[in-house]
Amino acid sequence: MFKWFGKVNYTPYTKVADFARHLRDGRLMGSRCKRCGATSFPPRADCDACMHGEFEFFEVSGKGTLHTFTKIVAAPTGFEDVTPYTIGVVDLDGGGKALAWFGDSIPEQDISIGMEVQVVPRIFEELEEIKVYYSLEQPGTTWSKAEQPW
Repeated sequence: MFKWFGKVNYTPYTKVADFARHLRDGRLMGSRCKRCGATSFPPRADCDACMHGEFEFFEVSGKGTLHTFTKIVAAPTGFEDVTPYTIGVVDLDGGGKALAWFGDSIPEQDISIGMEVQVVPRIFEELEEIKVYYSLEQPGTTWSKAEQPW
């Protein structure tokens, strides 16, 4: 399942594997602890507040504020073919953080800490193997979603 992110994860099983399915379907999902109600994005299999192991997914709006960013010119192994690229850390409205690539709607010269952004799920549809990720776009950017699975 996590090979959809473009890199192979050798973890044989994870309780948050459905996160990748939701992302592929155009949904940003966080997790909510069934015991104490603490929320997390990205989803956590075990609550970092009470360590309870049962959670439910909830949809995250993707709206947030840019916390920090960097331009990558010397990429880690496996990402050499996409350099240079700019990534940012976003403080999401409602809690949690997201690390994502800057998309086409925000020119590099307009990037500034504290700016409002929209996290948007993306799929590399032109590739043989499905690859999903999210990008940082202008506030109000919309995207398509598959029908609700629940």
